[in-house]
Amino acid sequence: MEKKNEELFALIEKATAGDGKSLETLILGVQDLVFNLSLRMLGTFADAEDATQDILLKVITHLSTFKKESAFSTWVFSIAANHLKSYKKHMFAHYPLSFEYYGDDIQNGKIHDVPDLTQNVEKDILAEELKMSCTNVMLQCLDVESRCIFVLGTMFKVDSRIAGDILGMSPEAYRQRLSRVRKKMAEFLSEYCGEFGCGKCKCADRINYAIQNHRIDPSRLDYTAAAVISPQTMLDVKEAMEEIDDLAQSFSFSRIYATPEQTTQFMKDFLKSTSFSVVKNS
Repeated sequence: MEKKNEELFALIEKATAGDGKSLETLILGVQDLVFNLSLRMLGTFADAEDATQDILLKVITHLSTFKKESAFSTWVFSIAANHLKSYKKHMFAHYPLSFEYYGDDIQNGKIHDVPDLTQNVEKDILAEELKMSCTNVMLQCLDVESRCIFVLGTMFKVDSRIAGDILGMSPEAYRQRLSRVRKKMAEFLSEYCGEFGCGKCKCADRINYAIQNHRIDPSRLDYTAAAVISPQTMLDVKEAMEEIDDLAQSFSFSRIYATPEQTTQFMKDFLKSTSFSVVKNS
């Protein structure tokens, strides 16, 4: 681990000195972490892509302020979490959700009154798209700080001391909040969701209803089209981890996605552009 940190710090020094290749290696190494945090915090691929670009640009322009007092990934987490907690440009900032609304829609939505809108896309694919979208959007029912606590603790397994530092609370307070939020999420899934719990809601039955309400789009299947990367790949990005209790198994929907190619290409193009030369010399 010490040798790995030394190599990383050497890479950072080269990047801050103006070595473009080193900077590209750093940024592409953390972009999946940033994208997946953004996706869970904001709820849609489009919003997550926009926020990821903003955050990575912040990382680039503030790289010289990294003091090596924490793991590099923890520093990136802090920048990303602070940015996302105050991010107001995403869809759900304008159309907030609640568990009450979600539950009522599951119980009372007129799912059988909708015509076939599948556009000849296989129903199994659309059901999988809806499952991934629904469980991700469900996170938007949490207030922004609870959402961040849940994502950091359940998906990324961030150590409570580090998560507390990121969120400005003690490790004990973080663990207590995480336990309460995970319990709330698990109870909702158990009551309503037929995919991850004992509820009556089945994705296959709600496909057309979801299309009608613009929750999924047969012409843009973000989740089923995205490349999925292994959890270990993500864990390798960060240095600090802790074990979490068995309740975490309730949240198996937390798949980890590769950053969309257009975002990766945007960052590569930016790092080669004259714009970067201005940033580099600022």
